[in-house]
Amino acid sequence: MKKGLLEFTGTGIYCKQADIYIDPWRSVKTAIITHAHSDHAYAGHKTYIASKDSLPLLKHRLGHHIDVQAKNYGESFEINGVKFSLHPAGHIIGSAQVRVEYQGEVWVAAGDYKRENDGISGGFEVVPCDTFITESTFGIPAFRWTPQQIIYEEINHWWSENAAKGRTSVIGAYSLGKAQRILAGINPALGPIYCHGAVANTNDVLDHSTVKLPDTKKISDTDKKSDYENALVICPPASLNSSWTKRFKDHVTGQASGWMAIRGHRRRRSVDKGFVLSDHADWDDLLKTVRETGASNVLVTHGYTTIFANYLKELGYNASAVSTHYSGDESVE
Repeated sequence: MKKGLLEFTGTGIYCKQADIYIDPWRSVKTAIITHAHSDHAYAGHKTYIASKDSLPLLKHRLGHHIDVQAKNYGESFEINGVKFSLHPAGHIIGSAQVRVEYQGEVWVAAGDYKRENDGISGGFEVVPCDTFITESTFGIPAFRWTPQQIIYEEINHWWSENAAKGRTSVIGAYSLGKAQRILAGINPALGPIYCHGAVANTNDVLDHSTVKLPDTKKISDTDKKSDYENALVICPPASLNSSWTKRFKDHVTGQASGWMAIRGHRRRRSVDKGFVLSDHADWDDLLKTVRETGASNVLVTHGYTTIFANYLKELGYNASAVSTHYSGDESVE
């Protein structure tokens, strides 16, 4: 457990001077939330502070009654002498890193992040600091991502081939983040696009003046099986091998996840096709980010924490793994 400007407690990442938590997993008075995924945004806090872009997603997931103070990226706010600001993390729409400064000491809690700009989540911003709190969801050398445009082309080709045979292409993607990224990257001219209710409902709450997505249809019990011929269907991964798919006459399944880079994972998930597309930084980008922050102290949360922290130690960093309740959304898909 690391003592300092921020410390890891049984409730979450805590700033004692400001009496505020970052992504706490137990109810607190004031919580700064990095993004709206369920392993970082819990219900029950009295007051939430989050990025402006994350506001509709938090209210959608936690209820419209919650008290949220929305901040613009880069906007500075002070609590009991501690300066805070939120900066783009590039993970999903509205995701943010939290910069914390007090008496000349700067910490950054990155939450989940990725470096490749997907066009809807914003580009990642390097925030210089003394101590950097990083995820390590994919923190081993086996994970090195192919440029996203190539993956989108793979999805388009797969969809086109299936459509030519009159089959429905059903792809599993996390309903907040991955689903919207796929929608923004694919070619909608290939055919109709349908979304599972969880995906469609998330799409509905987004600000469509800034988040550009193609036209889609929400799956309905009144749809005919013939409606889905040649279509692309996007659903949560858990729906792929459930009775929900019985509505499709002839379908092929796929899943988009960083875990598809591991041989045998597609087989364990019982899908026909795997697409290696992650909303988290890969091994190279994790190292690149640590280096570019200029931090000498690095705390590693969720994922391959011990492996990544030990490698950073070999590079000369004061690094350690810390225990949290964060899982990384792709870890629970």
